[in-house]
Formats: sequence, C-alpha cells, structure tokens
Amino acid sequence: MSPVFDCTTDQGRADAIPKAAAGVRDGRLVVLPTDTLYGVGADAFSPDAVRALLEDKGRGSDMPPPVLVADQRTIDGLATDVPAYARALVDAFWPGPLTIVLRAQPSLMWDLGDTGGTVALRMPDDPVALELLREVGPMAVSSANRTGHPASRTVVEAASQLGATVEFYLDGGPAPGGLASTIVDCTRDEPVVLRVGALSESDVLAVVERSRADALEFNAAGSTGAEPDGLDTVEAPEPSESSDTGTSTSSEQRETTDDD
Repeated sequence: MSPVFDCTTDQGRADAIPKAAAGVRDGRLVVLPTDTLYGVGADAFSPDAVRALLEDKGRGSDMPPPVLVADQRTIDGLATDVPAYARALVDAFWPGPLTIVLRAQPSLMWDLGDTGGTVALRMPDDPVALELLREVGPMAVSSANRTGHPASRTVVEAASQLGATVEFYLDGGPAPGGLASTIVDCTRDEPVVLRVGALSESDVLAVVERSRADALEFNAAGSTGAEPDGLDTVEAPEPSESSDTGTSTSSEQRETTDDD
C-alpha cells in the first residue's frame, strides 16, 4: 500500500512535501489535492512519468494532461504568443479554477502527448498543491480517477481507483470545489470556452470584455493627454455553479475529457 500523508496540518505538510517532491523528481506519481478535485501528477519534463500517468488513467497520448504551475510568471517560460485577454483572465482567476490553452514554447524539452503545439496551464488555489509545485516546478496533473469513472473529491476515492501505481498520496481533506476547472482556448483572437466548470462562460467573457474596454479607454486617454480613468485591476465575478463535462490538450479535444 502506498503511503498516505496527512497534509491538513502544517507539521503534516512539512513531513510530506519533501518526500513527495523527491518522488516526483525521481519520476514517480503523486496524488495531490487541488481547489477543484484531487489530481494525479508527474514531473511535466519526464516523458516516462507522463506516460505512466496516462497509462494509470487508462488513456493514450491523444489525451495529454494539463500542466499546473505555482506562479503566473511561469506562463512566459512555457507558452508563447499570449494574448492580452489571456493575461486578464489569469489576473482575475489565478490561483483558481481556470485552465487556459496557449501555444507552447517550441524549445521545451517535454512530451505531454499529442498536444498540437499547445499547452493547458492552471495555477490551483490549494496550499498543498502550490507548496509541492514550488518544490518541483511544473507538473502534468490530471484528475485522480480512471478515465470514464467518477472524479475523486477525497484521497480515499483516488486511492480506490489508482492504488499502488501511485507512489504517494497527499491528503488535504475533501476537495472544496467538486467541479472541474473551466477551460478556455486562448490560442485565437477570441477566447473559446472549451469546457464549463467552476466558472461560467459569462464569468470568463465579462473579464475579457472589461479588459478590452479598459485598454480602449487607456488608449483614448493617452491620445488626448488626459489622465486615464477606471484602470483598476480586473476583479473576477463570483463563480456560478455549473456541471463538469471533461478535458484534454489539443484545443479541439479538451472539452471531451475529465481532467482537473
């Protein structure tokens, strides 16, 4: 039986994170809590570990996992041609239940599967996940369940599906969200919501429209020499409840799978 670490206390996390981080760096899999569902993760830059993750879930390379990061600044190291509206979405919803699909940096030495040159990125709002990500860097993370089975909201549910194929289980208590992240394709001039999850489509589009209105107001003020008005940081609307429908990684596929 793989060890389960209680990460609901500071002392528990202090004991668990270094061990789990060492395991991830060694190519092992770890189940970790996020703000939406439990995920199973691997070093994003270890092709063997990513392949093991996909095999454990019962999928092939045609359904590559998203990548979780611990800091917004990581975006520019992993993606290119990031549109302004994508940055506005990140400012509004990260850390949180938003996954954005971007063009991947072509120089990256990784193999997430058949991504079509894209990468799906998210910064989760969970202290255990963020602490682990700060230790090991970007991780390929998919929902901690076998494909076609219910997503896991507790570490016990994850263990019942994935068993000893996972090296470490980090127990952060029941996942508070219960809905998967909303996925937005940001590889085009206009955002396309591929999956509605914890954030509604109206939540997403409201931020995009606000950011563009602010940009127009700023440009207009600059052309007249007036002081720009109303340029406060974009605030995220209250998330509205929505059903989970699933995800993957090339933009056309992500709406049909069950990743976090």
